[in-house]
Amino acid sequence: MAIDKRVSTGLPGFDHVIDMLWLGDNVVWQVQSIEDYLKVARPFIEQSKRDNRRLVYFRFGNHQPIMGEDEPSVVYKLDASVGFESFATQVHDLIAKEGLKAFYVFDCLSDLLEFWYSDLMIGNFFRVTCPFLYVLDTVAYFALIRGVHTHSTIARIRETTQLLLDLYSIDDKLYIHPLKVWERYSPTMFFPHLIDSDKAVPITSSADAASLFSGLGHGIKARDYWDITLEKANALNEDKNAQSSQQAEDMKKLLISLIISREPRICELAEKYFSLRDILDIASREIGSGFIGGKSVGMLLGRKVTEKDMPFHENGDANPADALSNYWEPHDSWFLGSDIFYTYIVYNDWWDLRCRQKTPEGYFELAPELKEKLLKGKFPDVIREQFYQMMEHFGWSPIIVRSSSLLEDNFGNAFAGKYESVFCANQGTPEERFEAFEQAVRAVYASSMSEDALVYRKARELANMDEQMAILVQRVSGDHYAYEEGGSGLFFPHIAGVGHSNNLYVWNREMDPKAGMLRLVFGLGTRAVDRVSGDYARLVPLDHPEKSPPVHYGDERKFSQHKADVLDLKENRMTEAQVDILYNQNLKTDKNIFFSVDNAMLARLQELGRPTNPKPVMLDFRKLLAETKFPGFAKKVMHTIEKAYNYPVDIEFTANFDNDGNFKFNLLQCRPLQTKRGGKASDVSAVNQDISIPKPARENIFFSSAGNFMGGNARLPLDYVIFVKAEEYLALTERDKYQTARIIGMLNHKLKGSNVMLTGPGRWGTTTPSLGVPVHFSELCNMACLCEVSYRQGGLMPELSFGSHFFQDIVEADIFYAAIFEPRTELITRDSSDEDSHPGGEENVIFNPNLILDKPNMLNVILNVEESSSEKNLEHVIHLAQIKGLTLYSDITSQEIICAVNT
Repeated sequence: MAIDKRVSTGLPGFDHVIDMLWLGDNVVWQVQSIEDYLKVARPFIEQSKRDNRRLVYFRFGNHQPIMGEDEPSVVYKLDASVGFESFATQVHDLIAKEGLKAFYVFDCLSDLLEFWYSDLMIGNFFRVTCPFLYVLDTVAYFALIRGVHTHSTIARIRETTQLLLDLYSIDDKLYIHPLKVWERYSPTMFFPHLIDSDKAVPITSSADAASLFSGLGHGIKARDYWDITLEKANALNEDKNAQSSQQAEDMKKLLISLIISREPRICELAEKYFSLRDILDIASREIGSGFIGGKSVGMLLGRKVTEKDMPFHENGDANPADALSNYWEPHDSWFLGSDIFYTYIVYNDWWDLRCRQKTPEGYFELAPELKEKLLKGKFPDVIREQFYQMMEHFGWSPIIVRSSSLLEDNFGNAFAGKYESVFCANQGTPEERFEAFEQAVRAVYASSMSEDALVYRKARELANMDEQMAILVQRVSGDHYAYEEGGSGLFFPHIAGVGHSNNLYVWNREMDPKAGMLRLVFGLGTRAVDRVSGDYARLVPLDHPEKSPPVHYGDERKFSQHKADVLDLKENRMTEAQVDILYNQNLKTDKNIFFSVDNAMLARLQELGRPTNPKPVMLDFRKLLAETKFPGFAKKVMHTIEKAYNYPVDIEFTANFDNDGNFKFNLLQCRPLQTKRGGKASDVSAVNQDISIPKPARENIFFSSAGNFMGGNARLPLDYVIFVKAEEYLALTERDKYQTARIIGMLNHKLKGSNVMLTGPGRWGTTTPSLGVPVHFSELCNMACLCEVSYRQGGLMPELSFGSHFFQDIVEADIFYAAIFEPRTELITRDSSDEDSHPGGEENVIFNPNLILDKPNMLNVILNVEESSSEKNLEHVIHLAQIKGLTLYSDITSQEIICAVNT
């Protein structure tokens, strides 16, 4: 090493032993106390001051300061309680700011245990900090309290650092025992040395060395601080005298802050409903350490609230037949702690990429690279061993690996559909099953870098927050069923769905929004949370379960569910199956609970003289909703949790029925329901404020209807209307239909800040262009109002997909929604002036698109397009109009909605 790159420790004798410090060295001292650390840190500090080095002190511990306020060039006081990522990123950024050849003194790393309670994260912090210091030609001092950290943590630090040194103070004498000195060697270097004034005397005699080390307790195996904390909690829980003590209560609060959440409202609920035993049970099924994440916490809290608070009788007399256990499917979920996510990144040497991705410049640009890496990394052996134990617990039962990030399913941020959930049919050899599980975990981690997730976080100013990804692993609810005679086995629940304790989308003035609503499907619940081509979930208003959204007679079958998502155990994957075929299988219960005779189809077959035996059936859940306790039970579950939360809730569930028609309800997910607070414009009225609906002349009405809207009471002045023409859109090639969606996205960007109504045929956001315009949510997120218009001739029908991820996006973005069902008579034409010529087939509907289409099309002006561009070519499909005085009004009490020009 060149002389100009050598640095003194301030201990001349020891400099000779290790051939000086070198630029790039990280020096880790294992000490008995902070006082011992000072004995080597102070000489280094004094020497650095004499050499006019830029000295940086990172102050974060609770121990006495290593340096005085006036000593270093700069002191950075950091708060480790903000969590690993924020803390490590802040240190990284400050080191980058200091640049080349700065010298550093860190507080004792062992003090971080008081904030993180995990040896794993101490090792991670050193693994990400040390290499960065090395490349900047720095010299940095660290300390660890001997005997506090696990052997695996010390091994990771030894592997990363340049120098690892044991320091002993015995009988007022100082001994240094080098354990690692990178790229340096001498015959006596790795003997213990007595530091005496300017000399370092090696202890080479075996008798002297044995005498020195015999009483130091090296044989004691240190345990992880996390495990020690849980052992203390278990001891308190098992001590009957301590179970109700303040000490036990304090321990419960501590574990809540380490495992459950730090969000005040969630912590308050956890303290009320979880016992210390409950939290220890959760910890016993947690792999790694850290938080279990929002989705896991919501599920556990929802179940515990229901078990404690749900009423099962009306008159005060308990009815054993209605005990919760008769309706409640238990769970045995496992949790991958949030610390594993960072460990995975650090273990695979991606932390620098992670830090660069979190900068404004790299946020979107570097996400694809990090996402690709997250799909291909390796897990540490200590983590993989715990994965094996969990997989042995589940055996060959199908499982689902679900995201459960720290911010997910929380008050204010649902993250609905932004992160992955992966079904594992879990068949095959143990090796195949294990590899499928690991890949599912990788897929969930990688989804944190998806564009949708990044846009969502940035839009809510969460991009710089600590967003660790924990994971919830659940046994899939359901049973094995044959698929045709001699066919492969399928696995699925009888029903699944989404429930909201507050119905944000009522289509009939008789409905009470406070009663709640379900979005119900047969089979796996994926069709309840995603918009699926050609399929419709059943919407169930819980005060009128038998009512369904308006469709024309004869179209009931068309706008019902035709396929079910299931797990194919032979193919070891999720697939879809025709519900007609499933109906013909043994469903292990009364299939008429879910299926009814399709009378419209039966009549058509009779008219055509075709066979009617067996009678055609359709999936409408009529008997389930009219003759079983299920709707009332689901309503009671949601309202019980809503009362505890003091906030509307959103749940995901399954239910399975036995041969007697009795059901078991499984609460899979529970989160605060994101509800609208009015529209985007400053003068949009609050939800509970009364609205006076105007009565304009018919020629000034764009549309009016009774019901079929979501957004509460509103008075929303509109600046622009984007209108996609149904017939012209359907005539496009598939490529041009996708191009239509991209143009909508351009307008969404260009018109940001204006109140824009987006109107088009069928479903916005569908993945199937024949059913509507296939925009991504990010391409309409700035709209003030979204309208879906039916077009029977082209088979297009609005479908809000209540409870779906798309629905959640609309709610959280505060976008008003309206469905316009075309009337039975002709639409108003340019020459329609007769009062009787207005539409009147679909009750109380007026729809006058010519009010928009008669205005100049501003598409090319706003987009500033060339004559030959694709935008210009689609001007006949997309009409952008500016109409002075156009205002949307809605009243949730009368269920009236009208969009008209004020005169």
